[in-house]
Amino acid sequence: MFAIFFLGLIACALSLLLTPVVRQIFFTLGIVDHPDGERKLHARAVPRAGGLPIAISYAGSIAIAMMVLPQGSHLAVHHAPIFVWLFAAAALILFTGLVDDAVGMRPLPKLAMQLVAAAIACYGGVRIMALAGQPISPWLGVPLTLFWIVACTNALNLIDGLDGLATGVGLFATLTALTAACLGDNIGLALAMAPLAGALLGFLRYNFNPASVFLGDSGSLTVGFLLGCFAVIWCQKAATLLGMAAPIISLLIPLMDVSMSVARRFLSNRPIFAADGRHMHHRLLARGLSPRAVALVLYTACAAAAVLSLLDSVLSRQLGGAVVVIAVLLAGAGIRFLAYDEFDIARRIAMNRGFRRAVGEQLCLRRFERGIAQALTLEECWPPIRDLCYDLNFQAVRLFSPTRVFGEGDASGPASPAETQAPALWRLEIALVPNLSLILHRQCDERDKLPGMGFIRIIQQSLEGKTAVRRQLSEPKRAKALAAVMGS
Repeated sequence: MFAIFFLGLIACALSLLLTPVVRQIFFTLGIVDHPDGERKLHARAVPRAGGLPIAISYAGSIAIAMMVLPQGSHLAVHHAPIFVWLFAAAALILFTGLVDDAVGMRPLPKLAMQLVAAAIACYGGVRIMALAGQPISPWLGVPLTLFWIVACTNALNLIDGLDGLATGVGLFATLTALTAACLGDNIGLALAMAPLAGALLGFLRYNFNPASVFLGDSGSLTVGFLLGCFAVIWCQKAATLLGMAAPIISLLIPLMDVSMSVARRFLSNRPIFAADGRHMHHRLLARGLSPRAVALVLYTACAAAAVLSLLDSVLSRQLGGAVVVIAVLLAGAGIRFLAYDEFDIARRIAMNRGFRRAVGEQLCLRRFERGIAQALTLEECWPPIRDLCYDLNFQAVRLFSPTRVFGEGDASGPASPAETQAPALWRLEIALVPNLSLILHRQCDERDKLPGMGFIRIIQQSLEGKTAVRRQLSEPKRAKALAAVMGS
């Protein structure tokens, strides 16, 4: 127990001493984060120097303990080969983060480096070996492990948008795992977690609001990677059906943030890797909280998650299921409180038969594509177009070409019965292709939503692909004569 305390204390002292030195070096080299007034709200340029002092403090505390403590020569026994591979992988992540902080990296190469590092750790023995208490084959365990480690790595990186936030979240998760390791007599994990907790605590002194140094990608990626790997080692010692639940709950806040970011961008049809200003800390700032208050609110949430995680770890057989249910309910309440428009719109669509309406519209488009595939002339194209518009609940449809008007009446003629019966109408005029336009009328009924206008593009593409139709539109005199002959 003394060795664990000593490791944490030395790592904290080293972090307190090294952080100002590395901060000044990074500031001199120009590796700083500049404010932009949108996502980056700090007032001045701040060095992104967190990775190096945390990594040096971590490794230095272990080296000092091995030299100073009487039992120091036995520490390596607990740091088995699994940790050697793990720390080699963490070094690769640290290097990736430093490169990203210094010159920048595109998302895909950075993700590739994370996968390589996760594969190294997995090869060394950091692997999910069971689900729901049942052993699983490496063919399933390895992909799950890679996904979990990469998710944790990016989770802490994405939440690093406020002074002291990612550092504090990582510290709470580290202390949770450290406490669980001590309670579970997992000495190797405890010895690995203690210096990380000390290093983060020392760094937080300079990183809390107002921060004079940031974690940077080198710090957030490295800490997230280590936490993901240590969580797998934690669950390897669990002998319960919900062995992975405790590590997940301990990282609930950053995992929620990364999951919501992916879901939001998917629902809004935005690139998954695109940065935005809608993370949970941004939402809390938008509600009027100060940056310091937001950090403290999320620290409180992390503390609650830590308590639930420890309850699940220690009393899993008695309370495991209840703890998981409580964690899920609290997470749902938090998401609802943050009031993301994407989730609200998706819920409204699901509740208001929007999904069924979308399926119905797609079926109409499939029928239209099959019907128009055989059409050669503009006259043959008109029935599928008319039927599609009526299937989409338009009350009147007219198609105008240089020589003919398809539909009810003409451009200046009287309104159709469908038009006069409606109390109010939308009138939509769309230029489909040169010399060809479509006019649609639809009732202004609040209960009947206007369908997505993607069907217009499908009609355009269908007509553009018809050689005979293009010839008709480009030669109106010939088409008019042909129409006269057919009429006679």
